Amino acid sequence: MSLIERPRRLRRTALIRDLVRETHLNTDDLIQPFFVSQTATSPEAISSMPGQMRHTIESLIEAARLAADNGIKAIILFGIPDEKDAEGCGADADNGIIQVALRALKAASIPLVLITDVCLCEYTDHGHCGLLEGEEILNDESLERLAATAVSHANAGADFVAPSDMMDGRIGAIREALDDEGFEQVGIISYAVKYASAFYGPFRDAAESSPSFGDRRSHQMDPANRREAHREAQLDVEEGADAILVKPALAYLDIIRELREEIELPLVAYSVSGEYAMIEAAAAQGWIDRQAVILESLLSMKRAGVDLIMSYHATEVAKWLR
Repeated sequence: MSLIERPRRLRRTALIRDLVRETHLNTDDLIQPFFVSQTATSPEAISSMPGQMRHTIESLIEAARLAADNGIKAIILFGIPDEKDAEGCGADADNGIIQVALRALKAASIPLVLITDVCLCEYTDHGHCGLLEGEEILNDESLERLAATAVSHANAGADFVAPSDMMDGRIGAIREALDDEGFEQVGIISYAVKYASAFYGPFRDAAESSPSFGDRRSHQMDPANRREAHREAQLDVEEGADAILVKPALAYLDIIRELREEIELPLVAYSVSGEYAMIEAAAAQGWIDRQAVILESLLSMKRAGVDLIMSYHATEVAKWLR
């Protein structure tokens, strides 16, 4: 029998497979998240995220330099303050942990794009992403606090701010505030499509940001919803976002694929703490090939259509790719 179609011809050797590969993962695709703590006197291991640390300013600079040396182009910072209050005053304080970290990184002259998380949950004593009246999260009243936080980060040296709070209208409010203060060149990476996911547990442990009551379903998206993702993304594009982020990644590849067809801005996936922890736990048991699974999972995000991936494995993957 003579076969005209033989797809295996293009899979026959490693060289041929590399030659015809459709999707590529590069160091330029990767963004490394870092936690930096105002109370840590030395790097603190995060038990639910093996290999990740709550950094001091000094250890953050060292880790950031290592990331840059391995080809990472951008990092995102999450702050853990020494004090919390009902309004999250540490979020926009001039001597806040993120502001101090940004200035230190700029002074160290490390060639990195500096991105900061903009939210109140790490800074409020109730652990919610906005201001409260009783147990109700106040949307419009929270916008001023979020905008002030973004401006303070820009003033300290942030290249991009990344609002993760999911309040309605915050991209427009932040864009207006940045422009009014002369920060027209500071970009906004919007957590436009952030689901109320069960995959965030280790992050809340790391950032000490678990809500003291209730949950975040009133502002984060229902995991059952697809059409809503399109609406949220389009609204943030219209309000002035420079890039659109989907979070989590692996459980929402269908959403990423659909948004890629619709959104012309850079599309970002956040491979979240739960995804990281599952891989590390399975690898520790010897159940999976750790490196192969990490690379395959990140490649799936690129194949779905993202331009950039926030991953706790980023620096290590960059070493492998180099």
